[in-house]
Amino acid sequence: MQIRWWRSTLRRNRWLATLVLILALAGLQWLQQSTGGSGNVPAEGVSGQPRLVDGDSFHLGREEVRLVGIDAPEGRQSCTRGGVNWPCGEESRRTLARLIGGRLVSCRAVERDQHGRLLGVCTVEGRELNREMVASGLALAYGNYEREEAAARAAKRGLWSGEFERPRDWRRQHGRGRD
Repeated sequence: MQIRWWRSTLRRNRWLATLVLILALAGLQWLQQSTGGSGNVPAEGVSGQPRLVDGDSFHLGREEVRLVGIDAPEGRQSCTRGGVNWPCGEESRRTLARLIGGRLVSCRAVERDQHGRLLGVCTVEGRELNREMVASGLALAYGNYEREEAAARAAKRGLWSGEFERPRDWRRQHGRGRD
């Protein structure tokens, strides 16, 4: 019964059906643009001069890239060392900036996350940024780089030199959903 009603309504309102089709196609095009393309990962990867967001993400051209396998403190996140607050999020960002040193960054994209960002392993002149950030103690291992995290923890480098809230927990507590 409903199918007949729908068909007769469409026959009478062809302009409405056309409008619905146009809006659906426009929505699809907008979705593709907002996720950086078709949602596919560029086979050739991405490279360029980055614009940093924080200690584990940056923009390369039109793409936002997040270093896969790590989690760095957010820009406004602070930690405690010797009973004193210190801006660990900003320090993480500065460390990534020092590692890049104004040079070209090349990323091998692994996949896209739910926000359309490329998740990748990125290098500067052969040095892997993901690994170096965890080794510095200013990013946590998040599925990879456990040996580097253990070494940073043992040496009390970066975050491990005091007390900190895991970046994921800090984002959740401060309403910064980015995982």
